[in-house]
Amino acid sequence: MKSFRIRFEPSGKTATVCPGTTLLDAARSVGIPIASACGGEGICGRCRVQVLSGTVAAESTHLLTQEQIREGFVLACQARVSEDTLVRVPVTETDREAQILVEPNADQPRRSRAEDDQGQRYPYAPIVSKLCLHLPPPTLEDPVSCHERLSREIRRRIDTPHIAMALEVVQSLPSQHRAQEWTVTATLATRGDTIELLQVEGGDRAIASYAILADIGTSTIVVHLLDLVTSRTLDMETCYNSQMTYGAELTRRIAYAKRNGPAPLQEAVVGDINRLVDMLVARSSVDRQDLIACLASGNTTMMHFLLGLDAQHIRKSPYVPATTNPPPVCAADVGIQINPCGVVYSMPAIGAWVGGDITSGILATGLSDGQQLTLLIDIGTNGEIVLGNADWMIACAASAGPAFEGSGITSGMHASQGAIEHIKIGRDDSIHIETIGNVPPRGICGSGLIDAIAGLFECGRIDRSGRLQPDRSRRIREANGQLEFVVAACADAGRQVDLVITQSDIENVLRAKAAIYTGTRILLESTGHTPSDIDQLLIAGGFGNHLDGRNAILLGMIPDLPVERIHFVGNTSILGARMAMLSSDALVRSERIARSTTCYDLSTYLDYYGEFMSAKFLPHTHLDLFPSIAKSIGQAQPRGKEHTDR
Repeated sequence: MKSFRIRFEPSGKTATVCPGTTLLDAARSVGIPIASACGGEGICGRCRVQVLSGTVAAESTHLLTQEQIREGFVLACQARVSEDTLVRVPVTETDREAQILVEPNADQPRRSRAEDDQGQRYPYAPIVSKLCLHLPPPTLEDPVSCHERLSREIRRRIDTPHIAMALEVVQSLPSQHRAQEWTVTATLATRGDTIELLQVEGGDRAIASYAILADIGTSTIVVHLLDLVTSRTLDMETCYNSQMTYGAELTRRIAYAKRNGPAPLQEAVVGDINRLVDMLVARSSVDRQDLIACLASGNTTMMHFLLGLDAQHIRKSPYVPATTNPPPVCAADVGIQINPCGVVYSMPAIGAWVGGDITSGILATGLSDGQQLTLLIDIGTNGEIVLGNADWMIACAASAGPAFEGSGITSGMHASQGAIEHIKIGRDDSIHIETIGNVPPRGICGSGLIDAIAGLFECGRIDRSGRLQPDRSRRIREANGQLEFVVAACADAGRQVDLVITQSDIENVLRAKAAIYTGTRILLESTGHTPSDIDQLLIAGGFGNHLDGRNAILLGMIPDLPVERIHFVGNTSILGARMAMLSSDALVRSERIARSTTCYDLSTYLDYYGEFMSAKFLPHTHLDLFPSIAKSIGQAQPRGKEHTDR
């Protein structure tokens, strides 16, 4: 069959594809990350590319302006090749390759008051470890087999009823035992009540014992290199999840996997993990063979993709996953490039839409051990919420969408170098911005969006329904058929385009914040509580590192609480995984947490839609829910534009 060459600029990568292949699939085949929030269905408009030469077959779309069409822009997911083609991927799309900032002091993350009060610590007992053994040489009085001799010594050091080992391990014992005068190092892994002997090395190799922790998020992946002997986090690295080219939301990716099988999704996430491991190994003196374990923490769908499981039933009622507590698997079977004998563990999930990352969060914050009524919110694409204490816990997932991750937002980006993380809008239209890394602005991340919309509301530039008021600001203009607010003009930092927040951007953020607040309100109501009963509100994830608590309240995303009750607890997904890796007791505790937490399906709430629509206003339709905001709300609102409470 005839094939065509598709060259992508500015990377210079070339794909050789069959006729009829979409430009999006061609880009995927050579590892070019073109955004596709809708998963290639042609409805998000994020995969715009410019055809510089050659002809492609593309259907008409309202997502491109006439000027863009004249300049050769097409939607990569809808444009099919019919000859050799030269394509330019806009810089705004390749910016996803920019460095994401990792949390400082990630090996000592911030903790909640509940954990501090409890002072609970799990005993050091890594779930995978190396054990140096000095075996007594065989004699006529002690002629037991190599297998039994090794097992006997292990049992003298470890109380375990069962020791399992693969055939190749047994085959290696005679030579390994004699290689270093009967001194060997056994690598042992916990599998429930069984200890598995993964490998036997000659001599004392116990000090060379390392593990990988992987926080697999919908948008980003974080990998830590952990020294199992010293318990220190040696290094960390992060990247964007390459699965984003298959859809910004989990449901889009599940639909793609249903049509094409889970292999592309698994290859994407495993490839990301392996690239991060490569970087960590290259920067350290760690031998890849000494990476003996990986513990992954993520939402239920991401863990299905990691393990190559069928995730399609997560998407439809009654939402039944293949597993919520995957068994440990061999690293070689998954494709993760650590020691091939190494074991890959997964944090247990609570349900189909409340994953192991939330179990990690509960474990890390000590929520399940304290008596304080605690609300834990992990703000992200699949926003998860937990309410409870040591006596009971209830959790739900609020589909916030990717707006807080910067996806689907005109000038949005993730929290990386150059992202505007804080915005202050003056009543005189002055703007003060702060960027991550103190470099010129490249886009606006989630915390910046919240600051901006809260500021626009406080200054009367938008009304309670989020509508921009062009007569109230010289920064508000009309472009491409809608109003937009100019945060930074292109001349401010030598960019090609202005950084703006459009009317549709505001609507996306209001939908996302409404989903989070509605989930919180329903959990409180279903358990007979009110916001005033909450002793502490914990906000988890990288998003919370830059969030302004008061602006989150002003927006109506979180309950109206005294700011001293709000705590930002960092990446609890990776912290919980670290605790479980370093202590088998913590791993067992995480399994109990997952089993004992009740999952609440928000779709079963009779008036969910009414609650959601009420929460779309600023801060809410019912101002009595936000008394601290109600006092000053009338001062900034434009006359005649007030929203009347229902």
